[in-house]
Amino acid sequence: MSGQRRGATLVEMLVVIAIVGVLAGLLLPAVQTARETARRTYCVNNLRQLGLATASHESARGRFPIGSESRQWDERPDFSHQFFRWSLLAHLAPYYEQQALLDGLDLTVPLYVGLTPDAIAPQNKPIVKLTVPMLLCPSDRLQPVSELFGPTNYSGSTGSGTGGGTPFDADGLFFINSRIRSKDVTDGLSKTVAFSESLLGDGPIAGRTPAGIDASTGYGFVFVTPLTEAACARPFYYNFTDLRGFSWANGEYRTTLYNHARTPNSPAMDCLALMSTADLGKMYAGYGWRAARSRHPGGVNVMAADGAAHFVTDSVDPAVWKALSTRAGGEAAGFE
Repeated sequence: MSGQRRGATLVEMLVVIAIVGVLAGLLLPAVQTARETARRTYCVNNLRQLGLATASHESARGRFPIGSESRQWDERPDFSHQFFRWSLLAHLAPYYEQQALLDGLDLTVPLYVGLTPDAIAPQNKPIVKLTVPMLLCPSDRLQPVSELFGPTNYSGSTGSGTGGGTPFDADGLFFINSRIRSKDVTDGLSKTVAFSESLLGDGPIAGRTPAGIDASTGYGFVFVTPLTEAACARPFYYNFTDLRGFSWANGEYRTTLYNHARTPNSPAMDCLALMSTADLGKMYAGYGWRAARSRHPGGVNVMAADGAAHFVTDSVDPAVWKALSTRAGGEAAGFE
């Protein structure tokens, strides 16, 4: 009959479904790429905020913030000086855009005022537990990995990892009781990395085997300082007591410090240790070879000491990567 509508045939329906599938297959990666681009931009902005805070600190105090605080607590002179352990991120708190979140942080007492992991001063306990959005990369988990502390994806560079990952007198910008000034960075502020990303931890805590531990989110723990490759090849523990990035307040290699001993997103698992000594000034100091890591495809975001952000690929020449970490190494390497 003329004018009668004809229904779609099975073949036509299959063709339409196939076309829709092809279009979806083409669009989905584009959508995912756009989302990751937005997340990476947000991450870069976080690093720039840290750069501005660092510049403000340097302008106000005449030096960059210390990487990790270590000093005697007069109330308990028998305690390790490492119990202070306030990080560079804690010392930068007055200079953040989000500083109101951290009002009341009391840096006149140690981070740990006792011998147990939860022995945090009452006035500081609710503050150090806060999650600070600016300190998290949206490409990562965006959630705490500790019940006691707020997490961080951003760490300051101690340098090249020389001295078996020493936290003392390192060749970068930040280390225990560091007081580096702009004029000390003779390689040039634009050629020296200040901050980079590092992934939040995952997996079982204080395990004796690597079961369930991924090299990108876990770490091995040894009882040898300075670190050696032989010791790091046979960790005694994995994720010893806390996960990577568990605390923005804690100034150590598990959290707010890293170095360039290994290239970005290295397949080698990070290696950490605590110094065992009767010297209260060095007791429990953390050594580490902790790599810059991210979930951005192909590399990591870094921020130079002049406040400029850069993307460094996983394939960067190891020698160039180390040269970018030293403040006075005399190298000519810079960002491309």
